[in-house]
Amino acid sequence: MPPASLLFPAFSLRTASLALSAVVLTGCMSLAPAPDTPPLPVPEAWPAHLGSGTDGAHAGELAWQAYFTDPLLQRLIETALENNRDLRLAALRVEEASAAFRIQRSDRFPAVGVGAQGGRARVPGDLNMSGRSQVGGEYRAEVGLSTWELDLWGRVRNLEDAALQSWLASDAARQAVHLALIAQVADGYLGLREIDERVAIARQTVATREESYRIFRRRVEVGSTSKLDLTQVQTLLNQAQALLTQLEQARATQLHALALLVGADPGPLPTKAPFDETTVLAELRAGLPSELLVSRPDIISAEHQLRAGDANIGAARAAFLPRIALTGSFGTASSDLNGLFDSGSRAWTFMPTLSLPIFDGGRRRANLELSEVRRDIAVAGYEKTIQTAFREVADALSAKYWLAEQLTIQRANLEAQSERARLAKLRYDNGSAAFLEVLDAQRDLLGARQQLVQARRALLSSQVALYAALGGGTLAAAGEAQGAASTPASTPSTR
Repeated sequence: MPPASLLFPAFSLRTASLALSAVVLTGCMSLAPAPDTPPLPVPEAWPAHLGSGTDGAHAGELAWQAYFTDPLLQRLIETALENNRDLRLAALRVEEASAAFRIQRSDRFPAVGVGAQGGRARVPGDLNMSGRSQVGGEYRAEVGLSTWELDLWGRVRNLEDAALQSWLASDAARQAVHLALIAQVADGYLGLREIDERVAIARQTVATREESYRIFRRRVEVGSTSKLDLTQVQTLLNQAQALLTQLEQARATQLHALALLVGADPGPLPTKAPFDETTVLAELRAGLPSELLVSRPDIISAEHQLRAGDANIGAARAAFLPRIALTGSFGTASSDLNGLFDSGSRAWTFMPTLSLPIFDGGRRRANLELSEVRRDIAVAGYEKTIQTAFREVADALSAKYWLAEQLTIQRANLEAQSERARLAKLRYDNGSAAFLEVLDAQRDLLGARQQLVQARRALLSSQVALYAALGGGTLAAAGEAQGAASTPASTPSTR
């Protein structure tokens, strides 16, 4: 084993001082624009008529398990988070961005390698001054430093920052997919339960009208009623049967869509009691539009993309300045293999290089302009993301407010239609009205019952949309991640 002094660099004190000074200067300057977040392109508060008071829980701090308390729905969401392919692709993109960041970060450190070479050559006599052929050899063993750039102007550091921001943006995008998946599964589940309840109403109606058809057919046979009344009863029955088949088809489609979201067979879904729109989901407060900046993962992702654009501008600006790189090696060399590590065989090279392109056909200028345009695109995308988030929250608040009003009206309408159908049947039985009046009343009653179920589901869907629009569970997930990171024995959550 050779002495350590032969394997590691031992340059002169002056050379080491110069190198150390250069290292100290490395990264001390950055030509990236100062971070400047654009002002909010939306009003500072939600419209007052939407009822966005301060009561209720903060959606960002409320984990989805605490918001969606139905055990069956929780099981479906957990299965989706484990099997959904869109979420899996988003997680893989995060790993891809992480690897790209580590590759870029490695440029900040010198690449040190160990190498050895040896060779012998014969030179003919007519090619040397002695006139006689000569046989010679050269053997080297070195530790080398290859083209390490001194990042005086922050070019390498800005490229690293851009890669880091891209990584963070992809992770925030994964969180956005995570939240969207939860909302889609919840809404799909509510849609399935809505159809199940409407199917139950339709089946009950079909059974009732089949019995009515049997009674009227018997009446026609004994001559106590006209055939016109029988055809009207049959029309009611056919309408109910047609509605039932449509709902069965819609249920199959909804179940297939839910299976795609879940990423696996959801299994048998037990029949549930009609949902109560006042107790299924917790009340949420909208807060201020500015709170979306820290709770909406898509806005967080857009902001990281904005920072990546700033860093790329800094790297493009640094390309106009001189680039200094260090290349060197230290080791031992000898003309004979046996004397490779003998005293006096030490050899080293130190080659700093300075380069500054004088003419490149406008490449650097175009690259800077490209970076600036992409940064402007990121700004526009950031502002549009905020505007989209504001609209989604406003739409969800508006839907929640007005659907609650519609539900109240639908309840009153159902009561009125039920009373109308009862009175019409009573008038027909007493001979005071034609059966056509009963026909219209029962048709409208079935429509009112279906519309009430649809209104209930729409109100619940608006609450799901509001939870997603407010960045539901984002802050809670961030707190869990920080707690896991501070506990060495804990395992980071994948959800």
